[in-house]
Amino acid sequence: MSYQGIIYMNWKQKLWQNKGAIAIGLMAIFLPACGYNEPQAITPATPQQQRNQVSREVVDNQIAEVTDKTDELIGKSVTIRTQPIRLIGPTSFTVNDKELFDNQNILVINATGKPFTLPSTNDITIQITGQVRRFDLAQINQDYKLDLQSDYYTDYNDQPVIVAKSLALSPNPGELTTNPSAYYGKKLTVTGKVENITNAIAYTLDKDKLLGGEDLLVLHSKPQPRVKQGEQITVSGVLRPLVMSEIERDYNLTWDANLRKQVEAKYRNQPVLVVTNVTP
Repeated sequence: MSYQGIIYMNWKQKLWQNKGAIAIGLMAIFLPACGYNEPQAITPATPQQQRNQVSREVVDNQIAEVTDKTDELIGKSVTIRTQPIRLIGPTSFTVNDKELFDNQNILVINATGKPFTLPSTNDITIQITGQVRRFDLAQINQDYKLDLQSDYYTDYNDQPVIVAKSLALSPNPGELTTNPSAYYGKKLTVTGKVENITNAIAYTLDKDKLLGGEDLLVLHSKPQPRVKQGEQITVSGVLRPLVMSEIERDYNLTWDANLRKQVEAKYRNQPVLVVTNVTP
């Protein structure tokens, strides 16, 4: 081969080498833009997006905490307000309380020693106070002197159960003033906001504006710590019509003549909840 031919071949070889280098260089430039593990440009989150993210993390943590609560509640006393779902046996029914039991249907057993009639509809709230246990038919019958029959409880063995020591209907004030005859003479637990304090033993509980009705008159049968205007409280007692002669016959109310006259003039024959207990 001539000298010129050798030079030409060397030049061609270098050109292909340079083209390869250029191609590799271009790959080095463009490939990172397609890499899955490389950091990408991210638009900074707005303050509202940051708040939403924090709120979402808080909610996720709360849900995780609630989910784990059932085992922690075993052996402890709880009070819940909820609506009954289904009658199971003569003295038991199911409820659903998503805050404590992660939306499970929980069996409730009446161990109060008194019959309890469930509301005729599922939209009336009841208040339940009792001990959370794992269901063991023989042990619960023994501990609470009950006579539960196994036929009703085959699906509940070792499941969480509330053994209730207190059961009460728990309608809101507006329901009681709208349809009082459905509740007269019954033990009730009612939650509401204190309004119109007339005396240490007489005030009203605010109705729920969405449900209608009037404010509910409350009378204390025994001296109680003074409640405050606007305070949210829960009271337990019996609903009855305000017939003054009957109220004074059955309860030793500590009120003066002016208060008696004022209450009778405004609430005669209206529903009144005569309470024995109040809880903030």
